[in-house]
Amino acid sequence: MDYQYVAYNNDKKLIKGKLVAPSEERAVAQMVTLGYQVISIKPLSSIRKITKSLDISFTSQVKPKEVIMFSRQLAILLESGIDIVTAIDLFKSQATNKVFKKMLEELVADLRAGNSFSTALGKFPKIFSTMYCRTIAAGEQSGNLDTVLKRMAEYMERTASAAKKVKGALTYPTIVIAVSVVVVAILVFFVMPTFTSLYDSLGAKMPTITKILMDSAKWAAHYGVYILLVLAGAVIGTVLYIRTPTGRTNWDRLMLRLPVIGPIVQLNELSRCCRTIAMLIKVGLPLPDILTMCIQSSGNKIMVQSLSDLKQDMLNGEGLAAPMSKRPIFLPLMVQMAAVGEKTGNLANTLTTVADSYETDSDDKTMTATGLLQPALTIGMAVVVGFIVVAMISAMYGVYGQLGN
Repeated sequence: MDYQYVAYNNDKKLIKGKLVAPSEERAVAQMVTLGYQVISIKPLSSIRKITKSLDISFTSQVKPKEVIMFSRQLAILLESGIDIVTAIDLFKSQATNKVFKKMLEELVADLRAGNSFSTALGKFPKIFSTMYCRTIAAGEQSGNLDTVLKRMAEYMERTASAAKKVKGALTYPTIVIAVSVVVVAILVFFVMPTFTSLYDSLGAKMPTITKILMDSAKWAAHYGVYILLVLAGAVIGTVLYIRTPTGRTNWDRLMLRLPVIGPIVQLNELSRCCRTIAMLIKVGLPLPDILTMCIQSSGNKIMVQSLSDLKQDMLNGEGLAAPMSKRPIFLPLMVQMAAVGEKTGNLANTLTTVADSYETDSDDKTMTATGLLQPALTIGMAVVVGFIVVAMISAMYGVYGQLGN
């Protein structure tokens, strides 16, 4: 059985490592024979179970900004000449997130046991992506780990910033739609029935607009539960369909073809792809591996398929720009700059320029779309509420007129 130990060696230094022994007693005996003072020794299987349970808990408790901060600060410490174990120990002492702190303890233990930094990070795939681990491995091999950590921090920061901008742009329209639905629901299910009962008791003849509104309110009140069930069923059915391979492909194709949203989605996907390729080229990874990571990091199935075909054509000797030009998802600027980068041997910088351009274009389109959507939603809400108010006021005047006669 494999055991992991913590002990003092002959020089009274704390060491950690692994050994194979038939039992824990025999493992301790081996350590004593070597002159080590054993502090603790545990079966490796139990340690793996602990690591696995920690990995599950990390999913929702470690935020991307913590990984960004970790990468940036670790790079600074390494630049200053501090070894990686001491640097992580220093970062661990300042960590406020208990789960993240436990993960750092596991990293330190693995490093002291002789594992590489990238291998230790690979035990936490839900925090550190495959691309992150591969990039760190390349940095370890080239001796530029601090530089690679900085680039990863900048890359993750850019990606998080783009997602935050989209989320922020959609916040106001979502709030307006939610408020509109609540206001209309209150008017239809609580206010309208009161007026309807009053007018029915008076036996007054209602204007056509008011009659239509009241009949609609009665119908909604009577069949409202069924309508909600149908809508809920439609939403659940759509979500389940999207989770299927065919459904996800069709959904992603639809997102790219929508009039306003489609260009924004396409620009975001292309800017992320360009920035990933540029960053990984600077790190020193080969282009086929880079495209594999782009495929793994993309969330759009159409983009995944296009990148997979692009990789295959590139492996067949067609280069990068030529296969791009065959596929409409890759916009002309990206194709032209990729061709220039291939000719000049400066592909990383040219694609970084494309990524910056697409991000700016995406931000402009997003702001324009939300700028048009906000007044449209406000006007729509005003029209619906205004229609209800006018219908009720005209009915009140009609009742007063009939009572006066």
